[in-house]
Amino acid sequence: MNKESYVKVVAGIAALGGLLFGYDTGVMSGALLYITPEFNMTAHQEGWVTSMLLVGAAVGALTAGRIADRFGRRFTLIAGGIIFVLGSIWCALAGSVTMLATARTFLGFAVGAVSIVSPMYISEMVPAKIRGRMVSLNTLLIVVGQLLAYLVNSALAPTESWEWMLGLAAVPGAALAVGMLFLPETPVWLATHNKMARAREVAGRAGMDLAELTSQETARRSSGSEWKALKANRWMQVTVLLAMLMGLTQQITGVNAIVYFAPTMMSQVGISTTNSVYTSIVIGVVSVIACWVGLKVVDRIGRKRLLLIGLTGNVISLFILSVAYSHAADSTTMAMVSLVFMASFIAFQQAAVSPTTWLLISELVPLQVRGLGMGIAGLSLWATNWAVAQYFLPLVEWLTGPVAFGVFGVLGLIAIGYTRILVPETMGRSLDEVGEEMKSRYGRESAPVKP
Repeated sequence: MNKESYVKVVAGIAALGGLLFGYDTGVMSGALLYITPEFNMTAHQEGWVTSMLLVGAAVGALTAGRIADRFGRRFTLIAGGIIFVLGSIWCALAGSVTMLATARTFLGFAVGAVSIVSPMYISEMVPAKIRGRMVSLNTLLIVVGQLLAYLVNSALAPTESWEWMLGLAAVPGAALAVGMLFLPETPVWLATHNKMARAREVAGRAGMDLAELTSQETARRSSGSEWKALKANRWMQVTVLLAMLMGLTQQITGVNAIVYFAPTMMSQVGISTTNSVYTSIVIGVVSVIACWVGLKVVDRIGRKRLLLIGLTGNVISLFILSVAYSHAADSTTMAMVSLVFMASFIAFQQAAVSPTTWLLISELVPLQVRGLGMGIAGLSLWATNWAVAQYFLPLVEWLTGPVAFGVFGVLGLIAIGYTRILVPETMGRSLDEVGEEMKSRYGRESAPVKP
């Protein structure tokens, strides 16, 4: 197998974490329609069951980086796959709202862990010139996972078998765990644990120079020094905060309000339950096509420019959706217009916003605080995701759907503003080079580092 093919296989297996992430976040959009009447759930309970996955994900994202630093990226992804298998079976066997919420929390830990470690692993295993495409493969498999969830939901809709909808995530979970058994640890992790010969071997196999990934200072550091390094270096603090902001940006326009609740929103304007499930397929197909387009252009257009294009499209779609949805209950035509602009929003999100924010998080966090910084950035993303899942439906009950979509549009305008000012371009640059730019911008030391 040549180097190019090898890199694609490595990225494809690691990106199965994205497939699992997508399936488990998307499957509830259809399963809720059958879980809710069985357990007689209120809107708050619907939000609770959906969002508890995200509570677990926030914890998983925060801790997974440190686990990956100590035991390895590969080990963490294997463990995540095993948790996916166990958590999916637990969800399928849940007999109450409380049990289902608890199982979703357990499953969420794996979702959060792989959401951080999969792009981390890929970014450390591929040459800089194709890093954008390969890391974005993780984002592509997230939306493929969501589409798979929608197709499973639609296939099982006539039987109302929500247990199978939730339980089938065990299959790709097993594939991730088994697949990672055949892949090596990343050169960065090997180098930072004084396994330089093996690091050079793995880097050479993937067609890259070890210098692309780690400086000698980084190679000598121990993972236990990350808090000290972060506290002592202002530029690292600012960079991690910017990575956190990228996590916030991905969620700030309410993408998961549509991913999680599109069938619920469409059923509220008179579309039948079964047909509402089918609307998710439209969203899913658009997501996959758009993400594929984004994967093709992310290493050509540039991260910052593509992010701004996506956010602008999001804002326009949300304001039109707000108007259309306000008339959807009285007009089939306006209901279809609402669906079209939900799809338009998703197209901009998945072609531009999601790939660039995941990619920027993996590229911005300094190598010296890699595990800790990625965990903190992941916590920001998942905390915002949780807030959307928990409060979107109650917000719709309180303010109505059109106002809720309008609020997301205003937040998108704010995101455009700070993206223009703060986000650097990282395309085609090594992780060390990105770190050097951030150090030159914000390099004032805040305190000496004690040996």
